[in-house]
Amino acid sequence: MSNLTLQESEQKFNDHLKQTGKAPATIIAYAKDIEQLVEFLTAQGKIEAETVTGNDLEAYKAYLTQVYRSDKTVSRKVNSVKSFFRYLNDNKLISTNPSRIVTQPQCEQTPPRVLSKTEYRALRDACRGDIRMLAIVETLLQTGMRISELASLRLSDLDFERNAINIETEDTGINRQVPMNETAKKTLQAYLKVRPRAREKVVFLTKTCKPFLVRNIRKSLDRYFRLAGLGTGIKVNDLRHTFIVEQLRAGLPMVYVSKIVGHKRLTTTEKYLAFVQLPDYDPTIKIETL
Repeated sequence: MSNLTLQESEQKFNDHLKQTGKAPATIIAYAKDIEQLVEFLTAQGKIEAETVTGNDLEAYKAYLTQVYRSDKTVSRKVNSVKSFFRYLNDNKLISTNPSRIVTQPQCEQTPPRVLSKTEYRALRDACRGDIRMLAIVETLLQTGMRISELASLRLSDLDFERNAINIETEDTGINRQVPMNETAKKTLQAYLKVRPRAREKVVFLTKTCKPFLVRNIRKSLDRYFRLAGLGTGIKVNDLRHTFIVEQLRAGLPMVYVSKIVGHKRLTTTEKYLAFVQLPDYDPTIKIETL
């Protein structure tokens, strides 16, 4: 049994994550979580990973609960801690796994919000005077893609001849092709006519020809949510929720919808069935235009 320091254990775990081929965003998230853990334990006088106890980790969990209001955030960080010590124990770098006794906080599941036809038409009307934002809204609403995927879309990803959009996602490592219906196609083509000429290959640009970043897209969408009178609590991801529910309502098989939106697990798509009264499946049905 080696007497690894916490810092050495942290480095071995990070190297392990890179070797497993996980997405860069996932590796970064784990690395930050474990860095935070090591800083906490070091401040408590812990030097070697072998000396960490379950009580130490319970104290860390209590610390996280004080720092973060979101149970979901605490749960994710606790999961990182468990993965870290499980790796050390499985590879015989520590004799026991102290994280076994640490429980996950109970996260209250907030049901996804699904926009009504009146609501998403109001949002569409609010964007009429801004071709770029209208194209963003329609692309999100008509394809169900994530905002991070939209921000990284390249011109070469748009296949107007085949009416498809190619999506590469670092977060999940899943590359997929989604149908581009006429509504999305027309608004994208209208935006590309006025899009600034630039060397940047991403589709959506700022007025200064820089990539339109996720945080700025989110801020702009929040403004149009307010202009559309959609009330408080609406989020960008609700456009994705709406797409999924509408496709299921239209009769597309759940497996197909799950593939389009890039869910890793079919159970993630299943939760949307609570919002759907499914018709009999018709194989001639195509992607529903919202």
